[in-house]
Amino acid sequence: MGKTAIILGATGLTGGILLRKLIDDENYSTIKLFSRRTVGIKSSKIKEYLIDVLALKQSAKDFTADEVFCCIGTTTAKTKDKKLYKAIDYGIPVTASKLAKQHNIATFIVMSSMGADAKSAVFYNRTKGEMERDVLKQSIPNTYILRPSLIGGNRNENRVGERIGKAIMRIINPIMIGNLKKYKMIYPEKIANCMHFLANTNTNTNTNTTILTSDEIQEISNSITS
Repeated sequence: MGKTAIILGATGLTGGILLRKLIDDENYSTIKLFSRRTVGIKSSKIKEYLIDVLALKQSAKDFTADEVFCCIGTTTAKTKDKKLYKAIDYGIPVTASKLAKQHNIATFIVMSSMGADAKSAVFYNRTKGEMERDVLKQSIPNTYILRPSLIGGNRNENRVGERIGKAIMRIINPIMIGNLKKYKMIYPEKIANCMHFLANTNTNTNTNTTILTSDEIQEISNSITS
């Protein structure tokens, strides 16, 4: 019997790529997706739960698996209401971590962001930092927090500022070396590769918490695809 994975955010850019990787991986027999809408992919491995993810705790009985991949996230441009923003970027991952703890799920991998800091004066960074802090409070044996920089790739959304930022980053990426490497734009394929690798790497039996910066995510992905 293969492993069971939960993906939150499978309809997003990184989550969608990760989903396809798990479908192709013979180690997985079941992939549970919790989201508001279907991913539109046919696979015998997929089990979809179409729910209000802001009320994830109502699906506690179904939240059983070997691993949880949390790829949930929004932007201040897309979600201008700060209360709703925090409910998404903080509330969903923290609720998921509590459910994982409740069901003794040993591996929890969550996407955060570069600059996450619970004490930051910047709302975006503070929200991510508070999320990290409260996920870590659950003491899930294998917890991985990924802090990517600006994520490249094409989204089906009109984010003018983000498009401009990506265009600039594509130009300056080659000259960002040394301590600047962690600020380089990273592509969702690299993040998905890293998440997949971490979930399938032998880990210690004791609590193993790892926070990975963007350049470290890139290095792990490059090491397994080279």
